[in-house]
Amino acid sequence: MALILGLESSCDETAAALVTSDRRVLSHKLAGQEAAHAPYGGVVPEIAARAHADVLAPLISAAFEEAGVTLADVDAVAATAGPGLIGGVMVGLVTGKALAHAAGKPLIAVNHLEGHALSPRLAEPDLAFPYLLLLVSGGHCQLLLVRGVGDHVRLATTIDDAAGEAFDKTAKLLGLGFPGGPAVERAAASGDPAAVPLPRPLVGSGEPHFSFAGLKSAVARAAQSGDYRVEDIAASFSKAVVDCLIDRTRLALARAPGATALVVAGGVAANKGVRDALQSLAHAHDMRFVAPPLWLCTDNAAMIAWAGAERFAVGLTDPLDAPARARWPLDPDAVPVRGAGVKA
Repeated sequence: MALILGLESSCDETAAALVTSDRRVLSHKLAGQEAAHAPYGGVVPEIAARAHADVLAPLISAAFEEAGVTLADVDAVAATAGPGLIGGVMVGLVTGKALAHAAGKPLIAVNHLEGHALSPRLAEPDLAFPYLLLLVSGGHCQLLLVRGVGDHVRLATTIDDAAGEAFDKTAKLLGLGFPGGPAVERAAASGDPAAVPLPRPLVGSGEPHFSFAGLKSAVARAAQSGDYRVEDIAASFSKAVVDCLIDRTRLALARAPGATALVVAGGVAANKGVRDALQSLAHAHDMRFVAPPLWLCTDNAAMIAWAGAERFAVGLTDPLDAPARARWPLDPDAVPVRGAGVKA
């Protein structure tokens, strides 16, 4: 059994966790930054990086104390090395390097997206490769065939905004506050999803890619018109996002023969409407549906530690000069998507 220390600092969540290779989460400590970013309606990179630097060391100490172990007991140190806000990524990765070097332990530089991609296997021991993954978060919206550790085939990506980003921008447009995803979901609960005519970008197209920029613009026009209640706009927007995700995922299912399950991960996977619709889609295709527990959907260090455990088990460790990366695709060989920007 291996014991892995995981560190996460890619956006606005600072976290440390100790996880074993037999799937026991011995401790998980997390500090959010919602209050610091709320006045700006979104994450400010400089504020985020400074907050990570302030709280990461105390979180690590608290994680060790709760687990009742020391750095000497750890078999490897796993830290997010990207993608993400580069200042924050550097805080976590440099800390991980220092701990690994001081203790003489291996370093595992984890791709944050692989942390999300493998997180369902932490909660579901019998989830076998390969599986079709909808990775949907504030910065990413992709469909991936997860064939194994470090082995991912990208079937689709966003050509502009990610779904989570669209939720955050919609919340800002509607004055619902930050973080945007939960705020929109709360407002939508008392709205009419059929009240506002909104587009479903790329629905019905032949490739399973995503686009949410046009939907976001349509929400802005609806809000500016003054013709609709905020709750109705939120509900209609949420329904449009779900329709887009389901249509695109349905198309990808036909391109993922042999997939053992339909899996969702990432921050938007915490949205109940998204989870329910994906579960219905999976059942319609006689497939197993897997979604991590809600606390594993948003950014956390347990998924980084678990990805580290999976990589450690197959002998994948990294040198101490492993770079921090603002962008780091899971499938570097994927064919570029026409019209897609750097987020793809």
